[in-house]
Amino acid sequence: MTPLDFLWFFFIIISLQPLMRQRIIDASRQRAISRLENERNSRVILLVHRQETMSFLGFPLMRYIDVHDSEQVLRAIQMTDEDVPLDLIIHTPGGLVLAALQIARALKSHKAKVTVFVPHYAMSGGTLIALAADQIVMGSHAVLGPLDPQLGKYPAPSLLRVAKEKPIEHIDDETLIFADMAAKATKQLQEAIVEILEGRLGREKSLQLAHKLTEGHWTHDYPISPKTAQELGLPVSTDMPDLVYQLMSLYPQPVRRMPSVEYVPEPRTSRGSKLPMQ
Repeated sequence: MTPLDFLWFFFIIISLQPLMRQRIIDASRQRAISRLENERNSRVILLVHRQETMSFLGFPLMRYIDVHDSEQVLRAIQMTDEDVPLDLIIHTPGGLVLAALQIARALKSHKAKVTVFVPHYAMSGGTLIALAADQIVMGSHAVLGPLDPQLGKYPAPSLLRVAKEKPIEHIDDETLIFADMAAKATKQLQEAIVEILEGRLGREKSLQLAHKLTEGHWTHDYPISPKTAQELGLPVSTDMPDLVYQLMSLYPQPVRRMPSVEYVPEPRTSRGSKLPMQ
């Protein structure tokens, strides 16, 4: 082998390394999902959105719930017998109401028990999906989020407040149009929340919760803790299986810079000795 052949061989190995690593991670995910399904005798579905980075410019791109996600989740549910429980693991900043509502309705119509696991966060549309579950399992410090509609860069409750408090002759046409859309979007979302929750909470409590989540009592990024979610009447527990966290570790954040958080990824006791990994 000539030095040039060796150099070409080296470049081929380097170029294939990311692909090989991804294949190994994919296989590990499938094994972990199968293990969780066997332990819980259920269908396990993951809806995980990570921030991704453009390799040529380095700009962060956030992924959201879209119609492709809803198509895939609905397909997985359709492939599951009605008497098989569903376990949906969610990690998302939210996304399209249309897509989230499709998933929520499909979960609600499933006859067997539906559990939504939130190991870290499920904001906005992710919360809408979680409302459809018979049980929501959150990490001790995981969060849900409010469901006030967002019209472009403006929250619907703020647009409605402007239209209500400001003299109409001082409001431009575009703001009035946005306010009209905000009123319709809020009403539609409230009706969807009541549709999802009425069978479990009753109509009155469902309406109260719908108003609380959609009418701007909090900012859109307000973190709803497990305790607050329980106080709202949601069926929340914090008994999160360790395997769910292990699954999340197999969805690493793409890194194209020095990490901002670093540690030895092994459990430790109070005396410093390491516990065996499961």
